[in-house]
Amino acid sequence: MRPAWLCRSCAVPWPCGPARLDLLAEFRGHSIALAFYLAASMYEAMDDMHRLGSRPAPGVLHTRFLGWLSPRRPRPHAG
Repeated sequence: MRPAWLCRSCAVPWPCGPARLDLLAEFRGHSIALAFYLAASMYEAMDDMHRLGSRPAPGVLHTRFLGWLSPRRPRPHAG
């Protein structure tokens, strides 16, 4: 639910656990697209929250929107 960025189903901050699972399924095989989508959503949320008078720390929003994504594992060097 915008502009508060709460889940429509459980009313906790989005993306909640079920929303994360849905996003992983929707973007399966397209992790970069998922990261771009979440980054864009984070910036929209910052804008909405700012208009509402809330100013959460950018690090908090980064953790909420992007911090749950799996870190990319380094590829082994051929040789």
